[in-house]
Order: sequence, then C-alpha cells, then structure tokens
Amino acid sequence: MRLIASLSMAFALAATSSVQAAQISGEYIEARTCDVYTGPCFANAEMDLAGKEAVMAWKVDEGGWNGVALEGLGVAIVVISEKTMGASEFFHMHAGKMASIILVDERATKAQHDALVAFAKHTAKEFTTDVKKIVKAPIKLENDHLSGKGTFSAGEVAKIETRGLKKGDCVCSNEAIFYQPLTKVSDISPAYSNTLSYTGKDFDRTWTTHGQRNAFLATFRR
Repeated sequence: MRLIASLSMAFALAATSSVQAAQISGEYIEARTCDVYTGPCFANAEMDLAGKEAVMAWKVDEGGWNGVALEGLGVAIVVISEKTMGASEFFHMHAGKMASIILVDERATKAQHDALVAFAKHTAKEFTTDVKKIVKAPIKLENDHLSGKGTFSAGEVAKIETRGLKKGDCVCSNEAIFYQPLTKVSDISPAYSNTLSYTGKDFDRTWTTHGQRNAFLATFRR
C-alpha cells in the first residue's frame, strides 16, 4: 500500500513538472499542395509532382518564448521545396532545397517579434534553414476542432480555410493520414481545405488551391 502511494505521488510530481516545463501552447494549422489524407495510390501519383508548397501557422494561447510573453499573437511559415515535403508511416520524402518566409504578427513589439521568429525557427528547423524574408502581417487563426473548421490569414499574403472531412471526400475507401504534420503537434485532425493560397512576391511562384484533403488542425505545446 505504501509502495502504491509512493508511486502515485511520483507520477503526480512528474505530471506537475511536465506542465510547469511547458512554456508555450496554442493552436496550429497547416496546409500543403498535396493530399495528406489519402490512399497510397493517390499519394504515389503526386510524389515529386505536388506538395512542394506549404503554409504552417501557430497562434499562442498561453505562455511565451525566451522569457517574452506572446499570448494572443501568431506566426506562420510559408515554405517551398524542390520535391514533395513530408514523412509517411513508411518513409521520409527528400524535399531537396527549401526556402521560406516567416510571417510575424504585426501587433508584436520588437521583443515579441524576435521571440516569435525564434520560436518558429526552433519549431520548424528543417524548413527555416534558408529564410528569404521576415514579413509583418495582420495574423488571424481560429480552429474549431469539433467541426474541422479552421481559418488562417496573414492579410492578403497567405490564407487557409478548412472544413471537416465527410463521407463524400473518400474516393477509394482506403484513405488514411498518409503524411504526418510537418512539425511536432498534438490533437491532430486531418481536414479538407476550401482554400489554400499564397500571393506574396518573395518566391518565384504563388499558388491557390481549392478542394483538397491537404490540411491539419492541431494544438502545440513546448
């Protein structure tokens, strides 16, 4: 009995320490130019032809980074690559050269701006090795995990609008999460994007897609 009590206390202390260690948490949304919820045959047909563009966005609900409070602020990464980005259950794609821009909430102070950039680079290291530009923008992000509805915008530069997946979205009845999210997140739900767009001028391409099973809604905690 005494052993059980000791173990229970140890688990409780470990859980408390884990909660206290987390310095930042909030909402996450991501969309790419290839299906992430799909069947293997569809995914194989897109490899190295699609999925060379992606938008990842975070909104801080609690906490901060590097000692700077960031509640209510957002940051996003727009990334392009030579080949398809991502990793499935069975293999990791070799995306080749990548370039990115970081979109930072225009409401951020200088200290908050720097902290948001540092957080984005730390969280998505693989995708921020070649940052072409850091752009201030009016960032908005709202997720409704129950309905699958997510909305993200960085002014007119980048947008994601999703809805939940439904029966009619299945084509081969063998669909599953083929690609995992591009960064470490929790509470993952694949979603159908009504719109994914990037219309900025910092890359050699822009894109707008409609009607793909190419998005994730999630939460993050560091």
